[in-house]
Amino acid sequence: MERMEMEQVMKKAEVLIEALPYIQKFNRKIIVVKYGGSAMENEELQKNVIKDVTLLKLVGFKPIIVHGGGKAISSWVKKVGKEAKFINGLRVTDAETMEIAEMVLNRVNKNLVSMVESLGVAAAGISGKDGGLLQVKKKYSDGQDIGFVGDITSVNPKILHDLIDNDYLPIVAPVGLDEECNTYNINADDAACAIAKAVGANKLVFLTDVEGLYKDFNDKSSFISRIGVSDAEELISGGYIGGGMLPKLNNCTSAVRHGVNNVHILDGRILHCLLLEIFTHNGIGTAIVRDEDC
Repeated sequence: MERMEMEQVMKKAEVLIEALPYIQKFNRKIIVVKYGGSAMENEELQKNVIKDVTLLKLVGFKPIIVHGGGKAISSWVKKVGKEAKFINGLRVTDAETMEIAEMVLNRVNKNLVSMVESLGVAAAGISGKDGGLLQVKKKYSDGQDIGFVGDITSVNPKILHDLIDNDYLPIVAPVGLDEECNTYNINADDAACAIAKAVGANKLVFLTDVEGLYKDFNDKSSFISRIGVSDAEELISGGYIGGGMLPKLNNCTSAVRHGVNNVHILDGRILHCLLLEIFTHNGIGTAIVRDEDC
């Protein structure tokens, strides 16, 4: 074997050795991955994300995928001649739009199931309606009626535990039912956070369109790779966090306060970001952790 080839082989061995303690530490632990954003729009990225999650399953993790589909929903709403309308970042969802949203989310869900199955791992695609997983009530935006958009009131994780115990990788579409069994669309970040808390996940990962958390988004030197939950809450109360990152960080801190050990914000556009964050010493995104672990 030539010297160059030998060096490449040794580097691969070093990567595996670095990953070993993390594989041991998180063996049989539940990890919830919220999958959405641009990583879902690019076919190559989509395949690699699914490969990463499948690898986690094969090395002993218990992954659950919670996916979005907002861009695809907007595209189909436009195809039927309707105009997508948002209030405070929330999609106004009338009955027809809800029907479209559920159709699109189901299509996305089964495509992800097919990808996982093609890699030799058993997957089961469900929505929050199945097994009473996600119960909701009608959500309002600053008092305004935005239609069939739901706030999660309770989570029944039995169906997820049943699937995991039978060696399936659950893939969840963010749709739920109210007390009258009406169907509601749910923000995928909210669904992932609620599910992570209910199943006692060790990790919750948000795949986003940004590198992670910044104290000042315009100052790239203010990037935060690791932060305790109390410090994260101080960033929120101090007005440092705004835009779409604010509700996401609120979900992160809520998850840690309710028993999730680590929450990660990663740029889903980076190839194999999940593996780089979980199996390397430095990681590449932002980890929000319990204060005592910081």
